[in-house]
Amino acid sequence: MNYKKSIEIIKPYKPGLSEDEIKSKYNLTKVVKLASNENPYGPSEQINNLFKNMNRIERYPDNYCKKLREKLSKKYGIMEENLIFGNGSVEIIQMIARVLIEADDEVITCSPTFQSYYLETIIEQGKVIDIPLTSDYKFDLNGIIDKISEKTKIIYIANPNNPTGTIITANELNEFMEKVPKDILVVLDEAYAEFVINKEYPNSVKLLQDYSNICILRTFSKAYGLAGLRIGYGISSKDFVRELEKVRLPFNVSTIAQAAAEISLDDEKFLVNCINNNHKVIEMVYRRLDSYNIEYIKTETNFIMINTKQNGKLVSEKLLEKGFIVRPGFPNMDSFIRVTIGTESEMTDFIECLNCILKEM
Repeated sequence: MNYKKSIEIIKPYKPGLSEDEIKSKYNLTKVVKLASNENPYGPSEQINNLFKNMNRIERYPDNYCKKLREKLSKKYGIMEENLIFGNGSVEIIQMIARVLIEADDEVITCSPTFQSYYLETIIEQGKVIDIPLTSDYKFDLNGIIDKISEKTKIIYIANPNNPTGTIITANELNEFMEKVPKDILVVLDEAYAEFVINKEYPNSVKLLQDYSNICILRTFSKAYGLAGLRIGYGISSKDFVRELEKVRLPFNVSTIAQAAAEISLDDEKFLVNCINNNHKVIEMVYRRLDSYNIEYIKTETNFIMINTKQNGKLVSEKLLEKGFIVRPGFPNMDSFIRVTIGTESEMTDFIECLNCILKEM
C-alpha cells in the first residue's frame, strides 16, 4: 500500500513502562509514577458512585454533551455554541489541524512544548516553525510575531507550558494578540490552568469578546483527575466551532466521561483541595531542592522541571531502578527531567533518592 508521505518521519507514541512492568524488571514492591502529570489525589469521591449507578450504557452517548455544555456555558458566561468537546483536548488539536492545515501551510510554536502540535501539523502535510523558548523558559512571543508569514495558519501557545511549567501574563498576551493578523488562529492550550495561582495569569475567555481568532483548550484530565476517561473541551467563536464540528467524530465523548465531568464541576471543594495540596507540596519541593543545591524551574503547574546537570535519560533510568518514574528527553534540555508533583511523602522520598543518585554520578 502507498502510505501518506507526510507520516514517514513520525514515530508511534511510545508510553513508558507500566508500574507492573517496572516492578517486575527491577524486582520492586513499590513504584511511584511521577511522569504523566496526573492528579495524585484521584477524582472526586462522588464519581465512585457514578460507576455503581451507571445504566443504559448500551445506548450511544449524547453527541452534543448537552448537560455538560450547559454547565460550562454557565461557568464561563459564554454561549453553548462557543464550546466543542473532545476525547481529551488532544482530539481537538487534531480537529483544528484538519480544518485549517493544507500542504505547505505553516504553524508556529516554541520548543520544547506539547508534541501533538507537531504531529497533527505534519500529518496534514504542514510545516512547523519552531522558536526556542526565552532564556527564562517562557514562550518567545516576539519571536513568534517575527516569523509570521502569508503561509501561517495557526499559532500554538501552551499556557502554562508543558514541560517547563511557565506562563505568559495577561499583559503579554494582550500585547501579542494586537499584533497577530485576524486570519491566523491562536490556540491557547490551558490544560493546567486550574493549578495556576499567579494573579497575572490571563482570563483568556474574556479575550473572545475582542478576538474571534482564539481557541482555548481545557481538559478534565489534570486537576479534575479524569485522565483515564479522556474528556477535554475547546472554547472559541461560534463560526470556528461550527467548522470544527464538521470533522468531529460522532459520539466522541463517552456517557461515563460526560457524567464524571459534570460531577467534577459541581464538586468545587475537591478541586480547591487539590490545588491547595499541589501548591503546598511545590513549596516543600522548592525548599528541599534548594537545600541540596539542585536547580529547577519554578512552576505554575502540577509538575516541575529539574536540572540534573547530568544526562537526563541516564538519571531517569537510575530513578526507575529505585521505583520512581519521571520524564526525560526534551529538545535542547537534555539535562532536565520533568517530575509530576505527587503527594508530600512521595516527593520527599523522590528528592532524597534523586540527591543520592546525583551524588554518585
